[in-house]
Amino acid sequence: MGWGMIALDGSRLSALAHGVIKPPTDAPLAMRLSHIFDAVTELVREHAPHEAAIEEAFMAKNAMSALKLGHARAAAMLAPCQAGLPVAEYAARLVKKSVVGTGTADKHQIAAMIGVLLPGTKAKADAADALAIAICHANHRSIRRMEKFA
Repeated sequence: MGWGMIALDGSRLSALAHGVIKPPTDAPLAMRLSHIFDAVTELVREHAPHEAAIEEAFMAKNAMSALKLGHARAAAMLAPCQAGLPVAEYAARLVKKSVVGTGTADKHQIAAMIGVLLPGTKAKADAADALAIAICHANHRSIRRMEKFA
């Protein structure tokens, strides 16, 4: 599972940190979920973000994969929620469109655009996707707040 932290100063974005959380593949599901929760909790403690965002669930290859993805998302969402942070969710197509300009972009295109939008960032695959979600959130958060009060 990728993660990424950005800073927003006016309209200027900058990367703070990024990486990948890799639970032990041979561990039981509960242990892998605990690993995700603990890692995200530590990231929240270490970086003290003001908000969090995550990709919405997408159609997995089979029902078991979809269920496990849902469990992993819950573990990742619960950690910032327990720290009192709002957690936004964005559809994968919106994330891709926000960063690349098309909702059908692949991982290589996302990583390339992350390098352009956040110069010096060499995030790959899952970490680049996480930074893309952060950028999408930065671009849409004011719209979401306005919708709340409309």
